[in-house]
Amino acid sequence: MTLSKHWQTLYINVNLATMTDGANSYGEIINGALAISAGKIVWLGKQSDLPDSLSDSLSDKDGDSLKVDSVDIIDGKGQWLTPGLIDCHTHLVYGGNRANEFEMRLQGKSYQEIANAGGGIVSTVSATRKASEQELLASALPRLTALHQQGVTTVEIKSGYGLDTANEIKMLKVAGLLADELPVTIKRTFLGAHALPTEYKDNAEGYLDIVCDEMLPQVVSENLADAVDVFCEGIGFSLEQTKRVFDAAQFHNLPIKVHAEQLSNLGASELAANYNALSSDHIEFLDEAGIKAMKKSGMTAVLLPGAFYFLRETQLPPIELLRKHQVPMAVATDANPGTSPIHNIHLMLNMACTLFRLTPSEALAGITCYGAKALGLSESKGQLAVGYDADLALWNVSQPAELCYQFGVNPLTALVKDGKQVI
Repeated sequence: MTLSKHWQTLYINVNLATMTDGANSYGEIINGALAISAGKIVWLGKQSDLPDSLSDSLSDKDGDSLKVDSVDIIDGKGQWLTPGLIDCHTHLVYGGNRANEFEMRLQGKSYQEIANAGGGIVSTVSATRKASEQELLASALPRLTALHQQGVTTVEIKSGYGLDTANEIKMLKVAGLLADELPVTIKRTFLGAHALPTEYKDNAEGYLDIVCDEMLPQVVSENLADAVDVFCEGIGFSLEQTKRVFDAAQFHNLPIKVHAEQLSNLGASELAANYNALSSDHIEFLDEAGIKAMKKSGMTAVLLPGAFYFLRETQLPPIELLRKHQVPMAVATDANPGTSPIHNIHLMLNMACTLFRLTPSEALAGITCYGAKALGLSESKGQLAVGYDADLALWNVSQPAELCYQFGVNPLTALVKDGKQVI
């Protein structure tokens, strides 16, 4: 018997959720098989469509795996194989925590009272500035490890808690160092325009001069970011100020993302569409005009149910309008110290369904194929398809909907990154 000489690993006796049909279905292949070579998927389909000569070797196998013509054959035991999961919006790198503010808020303190006491983003900026690269790395690693052990193979990490050149650079460097610690693809996003630091609290234009003319050129020169983001909101930056940063990002040929329409509708998603942005994130107050603009430019809507839950928001994202106009919906943790201190991608699946009323196939698409799209990776990650990266997760579930149905019990039995099993 001779298998393709290019195959290195073959998974058999698996059900495949290929996610090649977007949110419409799981793209199921029941009783399937999948072959890997050089870190890529090189064949997948029904196991019955494998070479006939395989049947004798497979029937004679003893145990969970065997080797045939130098090909490792792994028995998936009837479990489900999905693409490796993608968390396309996080703030994993930061100093300190804000548990004290959480407690203060529950004791009846207002946002202003907490801010006056040195809380809010100011406290995270202070702690991040004080922390060394190694301290930030040590605090971020357990957060990334938690996601990785839940099946995540690709994570986006934003800066935005340094708010000066040295500390924004420091955060982005630490995000890059995390890729040396765990087998996870890290995409870095420069979010210098996250908030105003205290030293520029009355001089937003002066701060944006630093962001556009000092921070961004240095980030680009050191190749520290894959995209640029802005928090466009009444408590963040105005539409015109956001445009300044977008123009600078465009000048440096960096893709654009935007925190938009979380608390009000300023039209930031529509503005971002004019720049062919990758995504608009949060979007609880997004209107139909913004959705139409996003659809026209091919943007992804990133839903962040963790922040919605933690802030006890009541304005739901416009899910039906997004469906109507067929705008892809990604789902992410928004893991951060203030508004979503949550590092559980399975919980996001459940919340996307229970809070935002996504179907399980929509939710799973949100952390696979559409999570990849939100990061500009739709041609290489987020699907089980020939030519795609062999980032795979094997689950002990009877149907894919179980991944959304419960959390707290991790059904992950194996994780493959670039063709190599890492869990």
